[in-house]
Amino acid sequence: MKEKTGGREKGTPNKLTKEIRQTLKTALAGQIEKIPELLEQLPDEKRLGYLIKLLPYVLPKVESVDMRSGEPLDFSLNEY
Repeated sequence: MKEKTGGREKGTPNKLTKEIRQTLKTALAGQIEKIPELLEQLPDEKRLGYLIKLLPYVLPKVESVDMRSGEPLDFSLNEY
């Protein structure tokens, strides 16, 4: 692997990227409060579509559960 000889030090954020992110953050901060009102104006189908697209930013994705990994196959109640 070639030794780094110039430019930014490793881990230093790109100045342009940092500025763009800050500008977007500022612009979005003013719009977030308007989202519920804007969603109410949409037809149900479009509103649902946008809500589905926004869900990953609010709720973590849930992984599916495989019944065969580590779970007993017999779920009957045994009397003790």
